[in-house]
Amino acid sequence: MPIFAGPKHRLNLALQGGGAHGAFTWGVLDALLEDGRLDFEGVSGTSAGAMNAVLLAQGLMDGGADGARAALRRFWTAVAAAVPEAMTRSSADGQSVGLAPMVQLLLHWTHYLSPQQINPFDLNPLRDIIEAQVDFARLRRASPLKLFIAATRANSGKLRIFRTEELSCEALLASACLPSIQRAVEIDGEPYWDGGYTANPAVFPLFYECRSRDLLLVLLSPLRHRGRLSSAQDIQARVMEIAFSAGFLREMRMFAQLRRQLVQRRGWLGLPLLGRFEHRVRHSRFHLIEAADVLGDFSAQTKLAVNLKFFEHLMLQGRARGRAWLDVHFAAVGRRSTVDLEALFA
Repeated sequence: MPIFAGPKHRLNLALQGGGAHGAFTWGVLDALLEDGRLDFEGVSGTSAGAMNAVLLAQGLMDGGADGARAALRRFWTAVAAAVPEAMTRSSADGQSVGLAPMVQLLLHWTHYLSPQQINPFDLNPLRDIIEAQVDFARLRRASPLKLFIAATRANSGKLRIFRTEELSCEALLASACLPSIQRAVEIDGEPYWDGGYTANPAVFPLFYECRSRDLLLVLLSPLRHRGRLSSAQDIQARVMEIAFSAGFLREMRMFAQLRRQLVQRRGWLGLPLLGRFEHRVRHSRFHLIEAADVLGDFSAQTKLAVNLKFFEHLMLQGRARGRAWLDVHFAAVGRRSTVDLEALFA
């Protein structure tokens, strides 16, 4: 049962993707749900963030906050169980993890072979897990959340947002489709790739289509890289991080610049000149939970490390970060932003 049972503050969530690192977001959501003082209106997610968003909605629909906590745990546990333990190497506490040599060799061959050649039967355990745990027909009809799931149109490079009424197993798989490893997901004859290429995550649907003006960003990728990039592997990993963050950073820079301009624009009484759009921008309140210091020491390959001990370690880190955010910033929800957009993004 949630700790708090009184009136709740409502906010929106923007959940970044990051493969296995998405277990950190599982922990953040678990802490928020356990606390019970927050309610959610809209959730935007990409890749692993999309998985967390949909399982959150499914669980809330089935059994409220406790149901959502159980649904998230059930999903991440099932993902770990679907992959042989021999494919990863983990310490007893999950704080150290790596891919087995055979998996690293397979990843090397993805530079030369297509997913159709590596996986001719298109085996995908994730599809079976999602179909078993998510009732998409009911979710489209009765979701307690507005869902916005990002995918990339492979033929045009354009962003596609799948809203609640459009959700399906294929849409969710499309949001997490890495084209070097998995076949493109076809929906209505059009191929889709991972949503991270165009929005990781998309913020604008929460701004335009939700009434709540509070938005909590849960970010897995570092906003600023620490140290020097000294090896070819480090450089390649950072290139991928930048590619998967570019759309999000561009969107957040727009919000930061608009808010700065609104502060500078004054009427003859010294009050800001605000139309409807400007009013929404000015009165939006942004909040942030980052995982950079938790995930910064892990290699990029650990995003593919399907390992229960690793998932549980990241989940506990996310729980701790979620509780810390509540302790410091909950009182600001509904009143003011707790992050300086201009300092971070402009």
